Amino acid sequence: MRKLVALPVLSADALSSVAYGPEAMLTVLVLAGAAGLAYSLPIAAVVVFLMLAVGVSYRQTIRAYPHGGGSYIVAGDNLGPVAGLVAAAGLMTDYILTVAVSIASGIAAVTSALPGLRPLTVPLGVLVIAVLLAGNLRGIRQAGSLFAAPTYAFIIAMLALIGYGLYDAARGGFHRTPAPHVPVTETVGVLLIARAFSSGATAMTGIEAISNAVPAFRPVEWRNARTTLTCMVGLLITMFVGIVALIHLTGVVPTAKETMLSQLAHLSFGGGWFYVYVQAATAAVLLLAANTAFNDFPRVLSLLARDEYAPKMFLRLGDRLAYSSGIVLLSLAAALVYLAFGGKTNALIPLYAVGVFLAFTLSQSGMVVHWWRRRDAHWRKSLVFNATGAALSGLVLLTAGVSKFTSGAWAALIAIALFLLVTTRIKRHYTTARETLRLRPHAVDLPARTTAGPLAPADRTADGLPADRETEEIPEEIHHLSVVPIATLDLAGMRTLAYAASLGQPALAVHISISEEEERRFRAYWSLWGNHLPLQTVLSPYRALVAPLVHYIETLHRLNPDLTLTVILPEVVTRHRRHQILHSRTAGRLRRGLRHLPKIVITTVPFHLPC
Repeated sequence: MRKLVALPVLSADALSSVAYGPEAMLTVLVLAGAAGLAYSLPIAAVVVFLMLAVGVSYRQTIRAYPHGGGSYIVAGDNLGPVAGLVAAAGLMTDYILTVAVSIASGIAAVTSALPGLRPLTVPLGVLVIAVLLAGNLRGIRQAGSLFAAPTYAFIIAMLALIGYGLYDAARGGFHRTPAPHVPVTETVGVLLIARAFSSGATAMTGIEAISNAVPAFRPVEWRNARTTLTCMVGLLITMFVGIVALIHLTGVVPTAKETMLSQLAHLSFGGGWFYVYVQAATAAVLLLAANTAFNDFPRVLSLLARDEYAPKMFLRLGDRLAYSSGIVLLSLAAALVYLAFGGKTNALIPLYAVGVFLAFTLSQSGMVVHWWRRRDAHWRKSLVFNATGAALSGLVLLTAGVSKFTSGAWAALIAIALFLLVTTRIKRHYTTARETLRLRPHAVDLPARTTAGPLAPADRTADGLPADRETEEIPEEIHHLSVVPIATLDLAGMRTLAYAASLGQPALAVHISISEEEERRFRAYWSLWGNHLPLQTVLSPYRALVAPLVHYIETLHRLNPDLTLTVILPEVVTRHRRHQILHSRTAGRLRRGLRHLPKIVITTVPFHLPC
């Protein structure tokens, strides 16, 4: 992507956070009345320093990981697999809450302009999640000017709002309008200030998105990514400082009926068309930020599945080249969170900070270890930057965990703990299964007497009827070909091949390869273990399995309509039903894909695991 396109596409999450970050901070401070609001500027200054420090830290990450370095990869490479899992837990919590918070804020922007829709806040939010789910399942991806427009519209709206507001304030000598009297429910204390700081710091969410997507840039990729990150952080700081300054000058306070951005737009532009533009741009960019999570969450889940910490089904791309299973899981989780908290942004914010800064802290800590090990050019400067980012992120994480524990942070911490428990158990199951299924020298010896000879097209049977008519009435009229799809040469696959060969009918093995390198590697294994039957490989670079397999069998059937094709699949059977989801369910999907064809039989050969 060009920088002008990458900036809005990858920055939507971070830049849109100024729509709720400052308000989240003020919502806590207003509990202490005017005394609490007096701390808004000092806290905002600390948040800005944190933005700058973390932004500079991620510039070092981009340089060190030019092929993309998300928190899971960086923490796992440098701090070990457990730290990588904790970072992934924080990231995935962050993505789920990004959807819930962005949609809640977007709906709030709409209901501020159209108060009559306020009673429909929850149904509207769930409807938006359903629309995003449907769109992403159909393969609608972030690309080009279509997705750049909402972010640029929001940037223009915010800069216009800030510019006009400061100009208006300058005409009055920057005289501050006193805030209206609000009831005091808490006194100013360390805990209140800590809660406000951690809430305001959620305006930093999404900063790491550019470091994840370095390969998407035009050459030189890492240099263009660093430039884009610098522009994003600059815009984020400018808008955050401008919004907080306007709030301070105008005396606007949070209310349940209208967002603070809406109040500022009303003060500057009244109820005219530019006010409508500000609200529409805000809602649009927040919905785009939610859609960003639909790209990132399934990708992280696929990395976990690759490393056997998540079910293998999350590796599979759908027919429209989207990680369908991950998209569905994200939608369900975000909808449940949104419903549980009634679509209220301020109720969701306490959960948000924990996941965001957990990922930041581990990623930057991993970079400190990276520079200490590598010690290449400028490593000391890079180590200092990343150490500063790690220390500040860790401070915010600790602050959010302690100060917001009773407000909802406990739920995020429990979710992260459950994530670690589930992923480690999945890894343990896959390790046991792999050891059980592993081939050993001389453990398997297939008979070599049955092979598939050349297949010639046949249109009609001996009695003149169409060959694909299911007219066979006696065994002698049925002519077989066994097709054995093999993903991995393990004991389950070899048992299936042995079963097919033992039937005394022609048999053919088929392997779906995701790359030419993987195809060559499989053929090398095949020559050692399975070269008793002819092998056909099919290249499928998008990790799709069923669709290319269905297409191959359809072609085979069309060329040989007189044959009855028996597709024989290995099936791993687990002792516990809950573990079955971790293994392929290809037979059912293949059966549905081939149901319309005559003379196709699908069967499975079970292999029972002891776990």
